[in-house]
Amino acid sequence: MLTLERAKELLNTTTTEEHLFLHAKNVAVAMGGMAEHFGEDKEYWTAIGYLHDYDYEQHPEEHLQHTEKALLDAGVTQEEVRAILAHGFGHCNDVEPVTNLEKSLFTVDELTGIIQAAARMRPMGITDMEISSFMKKFKDKKFAAKCDREVIRKGCEMLGMEVRDVAEICINAMKGYADELQIGPKE
Repeated sequence: MLTLERAKELLNTTTTEEHLFLHAKNVAVAMGGMAEHFGEDKEYWTAIGYLHDYDYEQHPEEHLQHTEKALLDAGVTQEEVRAILAHGFGHCNDVEPVTNLEKSLFTVDELTGIIQAAARMRPMGITDMEISSFMKKFKDKKFAAKCDREVIRKGCEMLGMEVRDVAEICINAMKGYADELQIGPKE
């Protein structure tokens, strides 16, 4: 079973850019929150979240096309690789998310970008963020415009959940790691 320690080792072999490591941490923490929501293994879901963009820095135009063989060769299981590949459904590949793990990763990948952007605009960062203020930012298509809201909506639909509820789970999880995620109070 993939551990967070192993996920970090693997990502370190393909990634050097600090913003990609920060994104990996954001997604990992949000996935931990989703695991708790579904009563699943938090460390395992966190590890999958951390490793999800394994080939992105080296192959941004062919994202997820260089992931499967490399991770399988590194000892990552087929199930784990499939979960990672499924976050690219509809824009990088046709691996449809079917488990709650896969659906959650598909959803929170984009969602955490909006959460982080919204938190960075606040004097207290994410620490006092309420879901109502986040939803205002979510509805503003110009805010964090590169984050694909349709992917988020589709993922929430797959999960049978509202955007508001998934966002609240992720925000609450991320609050516990505010400083590490660089979304704590401004000094």
